[in-house]
Amino acid sequence: MDQGVRNYLVVTGGYWAFTITDGAIRMLVVLYFHLLGYSPFEVAMLFLFYEFFGIVTNLVGGWLGARIGLNLTMHIGMGLQVVALMALTVPDAWLSVIYVMIAQALSGIAKDLNKMSAKASVKTMVRDGGESKLFKWVALLTGSKNALKGAGYFIGAALLEWIGFRGALAVLAGMLLLVLIATSLMLPAGLGKMKSKPKFSQVFSKVAAINWLSAARFFLFGSRDVWFVVGLPVFLYEVLDWSFTQVGGFLALWIIGYGFVQASVPKLLGRVHQGQGPGGGMARLWAFLLALLPAAIAMALNQGWPAEQVLVVGLILFGIVFAINSAVHSYLILAYSDHEKVSMNVGFYYMANAGGRLIGTVLSGLIYQTYGLQGCLWWSALFVILAALLSFGLPEVGADEKQPLKADSH
Repeated sequence: MDQGVRNYLVVTGGYWAFTITDGAIRMLVVLYFHLLGYSPFEVAMLFLFYEFFGIVTNLVGGWLGARIGLNLTMHIGMGLQVVALMALTVPDAWLSVIYVMIAQALSGIAKDLNKMSAKASVKTMVRDGGESKLFKWVALLTGSKNALKGAGYFIGAALLEWIGFRGALAVLAGMLLLVLIATSLMLPAGLGKMKSKPKFSQVFSKVAAINWLSAARFFLFGSRDVWFVVGLPVFLYEVLDWSFTQVGGFLALWIIGYGFVQASVPKLLGRVHQGQGPGGGMARLWAFLLALLPAAIAMALNQGWPAEQVLVVGLILFGIVFAINSAVHSYLILAYSDHEKVSMNVGFYYMANAGGRLIGTVLSGLIYQTYGLQGCLWWSALFVILAALLSFGLPEVGADEKQPLKADSH
């Protein structure tokens, strides 16, 4: 087997294992702390540090990966997740809001170290001239990650019912520890490590395309979380009278479906057959199409259409178009980066991603409490429009060379 393919499979396997624990711990915290009497908004606030430290981690993580190697930063992330899982196994009396927020902060750091390392390392495994392969590999890695995060929701809920909160955490921590040991033995040392030691100031990209893309990414993910994190689950639970299991199961299925669509984006767009990845024009097109969906859902609810059907159909369509937007962005950050600085560029880009999620999480609770779900949806549409407008700064891939990208020969 080709060494690049072997490394890609090892990294993907490690990323999958981590992602299952990431989805499971989120469901475990939501369900268990709901049982302890926390309100939905209080439960959402437990994830505030998770999102905030994602910003810090992505800023520092890319620089760290360039200095010490992406395989090492990936394994540091796995180790921190094991610590975060075990930290929550303490007695209930210890589980104060601050304590849980700190544990979630560790989990947020772990998640973004792992994500940055996995995605940046793909660029190091696909050498020049493999843009078609790069698009497929990134879409597969990202899409499978989201599908497995949804599976993690199911696993977390099932383990909670089967062996309880602390037993579930211990099983997840033990599984991830075994994967950490296996991947550390299988990956080459120094993967993604720069030959020179980059200065911390270099984490701020000087490439205009990467800055425009990062700004667009901020508003793209803010547009999802501004209604998805608090507004939607609370609306389903309180207004539509869904059970907690129905809410969790539906959101898990949505994430799994979203992941499958994302993994299929290269085939759906049909560009891979010309050996050419998407560019700035495609990012703008799909962002403007996405903006129509939350606006349409809000108008349908305002007209008094059946809320349950509107939300189910609307979420399916939103998930498909959002997955295409996300996959195009995930490809572009690697396509715009050179091999030497890829980890720092990806870290900077996902810092913007985490910032969008943070503002979306905070606004989701605040806007829902003030203006309801329709208010959240209009803010979502506004955020997507801002992402689309920022995408006008994105060039086409290969524009500097004034020639189409070469097709993958393998």
